[in-house]
Amino acid sequence: MAYPQAVCSLTYQTPFQLLIATRLSAQCTDARVNLVTPALFSDYPDCYTMAKATPQDIEPYIMTCGLFHSKAKDLCGIARMLVEEFGGEVPDTIEALVRLPGVGRKTANLVCGDIYGKPAVVTDTHFIRLCNRMGFVKTTDPYKVEQKMRSLLKGMDSNAFCHRVVLHGRAVCTARKPDCESCCLHGICQKRL
Repeated sequence: MAYPQAVCSLTYQTPFQLLIATRLSAQCTDARVNLVTPALFSDYPDCYTMAKATPQDIEPYIMTCGLFHSKAKDLCGIARMLVEEFGGEVPDTIEALVRLPGVGRKTANLVCGDIYGKPAVVTDTHFIRLCNRMGFVKTTDPYKVEQKMRSLLKGMDSNAFCHRVVLHGRAVCTARKPDCESCCLHGICQKRL
């Protein structure tokens, strides 16, 4: 089986840290996020410490992640909302998670799947691209891709499937130049047929 280690490539130790790292990963690589989070989490390891920070306190840690002004504001807002509305706990439903500042369905699905073991479909750009190339969907709308793939993945470990697809999208089926000749899916991929 390709990609037996079907895990998130973000480095984290707690649900809060995964939530924060995933918010930072928007328009940024996981590798870059993993470079900045050790210092951030050393000084702000949980929602209680981060809730006391200002965006200006957070910005120097995350400048290289891009969009750092809005991300810093969101991180502070997430931490405060977790403390004030969720008793310091990261919620375990998509509906509650998307109420947090800057948290969309992709992040909510990742947290629900990786932290709480719930069925999840993380529709990042790699996942959307590959689902289209393989013929599972014919849309780039993340919500429509998520819903269609939920219906196809019932009863399967959808979270592990999503991680494998993302890893494959990074390693073989890249956006600019897919390596179809060495692809383990060449027999079923709609792009090849």
